[in-house]
Amino acid sequence: MKLYSLSILHKGATKSHLLKAAYELSFFSFFQRSSLQEFMTFTSALIVERTSHGSRASVKEQEYLCHVYVRNDDLSAVVIADHEYPQRVCFTLLDKVLEEFSRQVDSIDWPSGNPETINYKALDVYLAKYQNPKEADAMTKVQNELDETKIILHNTMESLLERGEKLDDLVAKSEHLGNQSKAFYKTARKQNSCCEIM
Repeated sequence: MKLYSLSILHKGATKSHLLKAAYELSFFSFFQRSSLQEFMTFTSALIVERTSHGSRASVKEQEYLCHVYVRNDDLSAVVIADHEYPQRVCFTLLDKVLEEFSRQVDSIDWPSGNPETINYKALDVYLAKYQNPKEADAMTKVQNELDETKIILHNTMESLLERGEKLDDLVAKSEHLGNQSKAFYKTARKQNSCCEIM
């Protein structure tokens, strides 16, 4: 899972222009990087121009997915990622970046802004932080931890059975179960034994 580009743009009446961008192109050869950067900037601007206000979209371009969010105030952001990167995390990143950018950079500077003159330095940090969606996004991290917990619980149950212990023996020896519960277990076990797959 990789993020290649994170851009903030202003959507004008006919044309959009770049306000700030960050790129992670170390995955490509040195000689391809400048062309790829130009292509990603061009693609981001084109997608913003063709996306309506108040919209989010994902656009496939060759082996990349371009995720765009164009706000009603003309501020827009695009992230270019590979196909494996989770879409929800991309849109979370776009929301966060646009919200922070709009607080730090005056909206008067958006239509005429220039990447060299706009003072917003967080894009490189976000691009690096979000390279691992499990660490950057709390929901993804929690889901991953829950998945690991399920696997650990499943493995623990399997390891009990692998040691040669039978559940019937554990129930019979249990101090936590009363005689009535033990009898109920035996009855249920007998009734379900006809349904077991050999």
